[in-house]
Amino acid sequence: QSLRERKMLDFKEMFRSVDILMVDDVQFIAGKDSTQEEFFHTFNALVDQNKQIIISADRAPDEIKDLENRIRSRLQSGLVVDLHPTDYELRLGILQSKVETYREHYPRLEIADGVLEFLAHRISTNVRVLEGALTRLFAFASLVGKPIDMDLVQDSLSDVLRASERKISIDEIQRKVAEHYNIRLSDMVGPKRVRNFARPRQVAMYLCKQLTSRSLPEIGRRFGGRDHTTVMHGVKRIEELRQQDGQIDEDVELLRRALEA
Repeated sequence: QSLRERKMLDFKEMFRSVDILMVDDVQFIAGKDSTQEEFFHTFNALVDQNKQIIISADRAPDEIKDLENRIRSRLQSGLVVDLHPTDYELRLGILQSKVETYREHYPRLEIADGVLEFLAHRISTNVRVLEGALTRLFAFASLVGKPIDMDLVQDSLSDVLRASERKISIDEIQRKVAEHYNIRLSDMVGPKRVRNFARPRQVAMYLCKQLTSRSLPEIGRRFGGRDHTTVMHGVKRIEELRQQDGQIDEDVELLRRALEA
């Protein structure tokens, strides 16, 4: 609209006069030269005024391809935080807090032991879905006049429980393995063959084969475009090492449990 009405100056001024600028999924501006140019100048204008900028992305700044170096350096100049999915204890705490709130409106509803623990374990990918499931439970139980037990959970949340079945992705495995071995994700999927990177790479390939339904060629493509025979070799090597090296076997089992939690 600003382009059509030739009011680009007003458009720029709107963003450069805010106290806090929050941008979600900033990786989508990568490769878009004019957008990056405008973002760069807006970023500088806000910093010069001592304003705050909050950026989110699905990867670290130095791992976003086609992002201009001048923008990447500015994103790295602030506090960079790696956010992980909520753990079981936090999800359970959220549910317990919500229950206390709902009791004001549904004081007579009873919740059977184990229900909150079951929900916190099964619905692990999205807190909003978790909260929505609890809201639906209270409303349904109030409507039919029954306590909230496991039978009611299965009846009223069957679609949510099906959609929340644990699906482990190649990306998740790669991140978890890189974190476990304290190496950069880019090094693990990159071309370097030194042992410090090659062994974690083989462990990640092995877990991808064991925990996902992806084909060997697809797994190879996700590891820097490698051939499926490389994946086969890596999987076989880890299978052998699990029998010979107690540390490798312990690493693989620890990672597997963490990914399936």
